[in-house]
Amino acid sequence: MASASGISVPRIHYSLDTLRGDIFGGITSAVVGLPIALAFGVASGLGAAAGLYGAIAVGFFAAVFGGTRSQISGPTAPMSVAMAVIVTVHADGDLTKALTIAMMAGLLQILLGVLRIGRFVSYTPYSVTSGFMSGIGVIIILIQTLPALGWAVTTGGPLKAIRSWPDVLGDVNFEALGIAMITLLAGIFWPSQLRKYLPPTLAALIVGTAVGVLWLTNTPVIGDIGPVPRGLPDFGLPTFDPGFLATAAQAAITLALLGSIDSLLTSLIADSMTRTQHNPNKELVGQGIGNVAAGLSGGLPGAGATPGTVVNLRAGGRTPMSGVLRAVILLALVLGLGPLAEEIPQAVLAGILMKVGWDIIDWRFLTRLLRVQREHLLVMLITLGMTVFLDLVSAVAIGLIAAGMASARQFERLQLDSVVSVPLLDRSFFSGDESAQDVDAFSARVGLVALRGSFTVASSNKLISTISMDIREHEVVILDFSETVYVDDSAALVVEQLVDNAAEQDTEVIVMGLKGAALEAVEGLNALERVPEDRFAAGIDEARAISARLLAARESRSPAPAGA
Repeated sequence: MASASGISVPRIHYSLDTLRGDIFGGITSAVVGLPIALAFGVASGLGAAAGLYGAIAVGFFAAVFGGTRSQISGPTAPMSVAMAVIVTVHADGDLTKALTIAMMAGLLQILLGVLRIGRFVSYTPYSVTSGFMSGIGVIIILIQTLPALGWAVTTGGPLKAIRSWPDVLGDVNFEALGIAMITLLAGIFWPSQLRKYLPPTLAALIVGTAVGVLWLTNTPVIGDIGPVPRGLPDFGLPTFDPGFLATAAQAAITLALLGSIDSLLTSLIADSMTRTQHNPNKELVGQGIGNVAAGLSGGLPGAGATPGTVVNLRAGGRTPMSGVLRAVILLALVLGLGPLAEEIPQAVLAGILMKVGWDIIDWRFLTRLLRVQREHLLVMLITLGMTVFLDLVSAVAIGLIAAGMASARQFERLQLDSVVSVPLLDRSFFSGDESAQDVDAFSARVGLVALRGSFTVASSNKLISTISMDIREHEVVILDFSETVYVDDSAALVVEQLVDNAAEQDTEVIVMGLKGAALEAVEGLNALERVPEDRFAAGIDEARAISARLLAARESRSPAPAGA
């Protein structure tokens, strides 16, 4: 079945087995998502309840309106880190303003989906994605070192956390450190045979909380940050102050791009596991609706969550019903969870998030650093460093620029290798041509420059220096476009410059085999306006005849030798 965006989406054949898989997937992903939602809510500065409300709102609406059938959506590491910055820097601690930015981001995501921009996210180089995700993992670990040692989460990002270490290490709450370590170890070493009954994150939450409630009780708990609301959220309207909305636009764009990239990369993972194809534009619309709903309900904005999606798929979830069921289960838990959530030690969530941060780091790429091409390694390291020490959007933007420059160097080499410049010996080229019987049998007055494949801005500058040297050695040069697949605007203008250089060197130019995309690019910029119409040839035979005519004309113009 073809969707409105032109992407073929197979029909869902619902059956009892499909329903059973969706029920198991929804329950399992809800159990896994509960502690992560609490932890991300606290880490974002919006509170534990905001994490749960966000998991419900984004999870429900993204499942209903999204374009990835088995995707689980909710709070994610990039979105929680971005919201922590937004709360402190862009909203000055005002949660209403922060949630307004979240709603603006959701509206921007809907716009991106409507404009059908979603498919371009799949073109993001892996080196950029790897550096970005590893940077997010490092940020989470650095920030969570403070609550793991009994201190409050810093609001200044990873650099502020690092600067706080001297003070923190002088006043460590060893009970909080013990709880964090026990929670972390429980999540790491939870027996594999028990994981199908109790996921590691939930087991870590239960074990760490039990230790904090029954034994190591002198530690900060979630309730110290503020009471967790009971029941349904209080829906609120966004701030409509024009001055604030103008200054908040950059933060909203940041959040929208992060959520879009995060969601669509998770969609690609879901596709690889299910051998299906998601609709990226519809997915962005669903994520945008979910983030608008999250902002209205006081929830943390989210995106497609890779851990939840993988767990859902492995448990049997195959349709949006699993995501809807997960949201309903979390809503039921929220209605009676408030008093229990307040007693969870902050160090427990720190331990859970440190494990999440460790898992997010792209160890598969990092363990192969010595085998990675130098350009790709540099792009990954730049993106990682910018993510940790600057900001998320700048990291992705600069990473994409660096990746583009690295790719341009590779394209330059490949494209220049496709240029063939050869002299054509008169005795071979004009063999059998009666009009050219008097040519010097040992000269090569005609040269052939074949531009094969694609030519873009990557190779445009080098084309001039590479070909101009060959052009000046001939009286006639044939520019062969017979095997040219694509020419961009930069390369088309270089062709014009080559013609001008030939004129300066008193070299005649013949254009052969110009057609298709190359013809459109060159004609669109009128790059060959200085080439007379009788210098265009369809094939080599026609080019040979034109060459003979041009050489004969040049000889007739040449002055006779002295004493002749």
